[in-house]
Amino acid sequence: MGLTKWSYREDELMFDKDYILKVATKLLEIPSPTGYCFKAIKEVERLALELGYQTTISQKGNLTIHLSGKDRSKTVGLTAHIDTLGLMVRSIKDNGYLAVSKIGGPLLSTYDGEYCQVITRQDKTYSGTILSKTPSVHVYPDSQKNLASEDNLEVRLDEVVKNKADVLALGINHGDIIALDPKTMISESGYIKSRFLDDKISVALIFGLLKYLKDKNLTTKFQTKIIISTYEEVGHGGSSIDQGISELIAIDMGCIGLDLAGNEESVSICVKDSSGPYDYHLTTELINYAKQSDLSYAVDIYPFYGSDVSAALRAGHDLKGALIGPGVHASHGMERTHYQALHNTMALLLKYLT
Repeated sequence: MGLTKWSYREDELMFDKDYILKVATKLLEIPSPTGYCFKAIKEVERLALELGYQTTISQKGNLTIHLSGKDRSKTVGLTAHIDTLGLMVRSIKDNGYLAVSKIGGPLLSTYDGEYCQVITRQDKTYSGTILSKTPSVHVYPDSQKNLASEDNLEVRLDEVVKNKADVLALGINHGDIIALDPKTMISESGYIKSRFLDDKISVALIFGLLKYLKDKNLTTKFQTKIIISTYEEVGHGGSSIDQGISELIAIDMGCIGLDLAGNEESVSICVKDSSGPYDYHLTTELINYAKQSDLSYAVDIYPFYGSDVSAALRAGHDLKGALIGPGVHASHGMERTHYQALHNTMALLLKYLT
């Protein structure tokens, strides 16, 4: 892992960058497509307990980290999700290849040629490669014309299998999880590139913030609950949250492209997404905090986006909601952000919480 080479102004906050990047790398290594998050949640729980925070885990697998706060008359919440995109085994073909069904909304054109792991219900793991049905230019005349889709992609196992019976004998069956190699890399210039920065990079920066609070012996202004959810990518991660939360901020990736103002070095503040506008007053408060703290930030609208706050509001929770996060390029594909975006997001959250 390379170290970044830029320096901060002396008056800027100094979060534990090495710790944050170590946490990010570890979380990105743990397969956690939606529905298969228990191992990642156990690691998040371990990290929270290591810092001395109290935790609880809900029936659906969401982890809540509890911070007492100076004033218990109000409870505020942050949420980020640990679940990622991925695939499932749809069926086993007669030639021993696996048909796939997508989990969430991946950019499937980036899946062709990627290494993967097939995880069985007996917790056995087999390596493989995701390929199109026409994977060779020397064989198939239409190899460069076929668009990536669930019907056109399949998994080639790294096992001697010639038919469906051979695959079944390995313990692989319909509904098994297919997790992609995240291909994580951190450059010396501060870029973090990997699959599934959405949203494990937000979980990592939350732990950077928690460690900063602990190291500086700081207490949040209000009682605070931090929810790490497990079903965000399929739309209901934040539908069930702790009662009594009056303000909830989703920490999720900021979008980049088209007419958006966000970039890989800034914290993005989303004022509206596919679920509608976020709370006007809470969003304005966050924008003003960013201005006061002289942070690099962007204000944007995401038309093809939803968050755990969206899910909480749709489920009927009575709360003010907002959405912020580090700018991430090429979302749901080969993603990239910069450490400076993490820093700006943590600084904004610290201002909000304290």
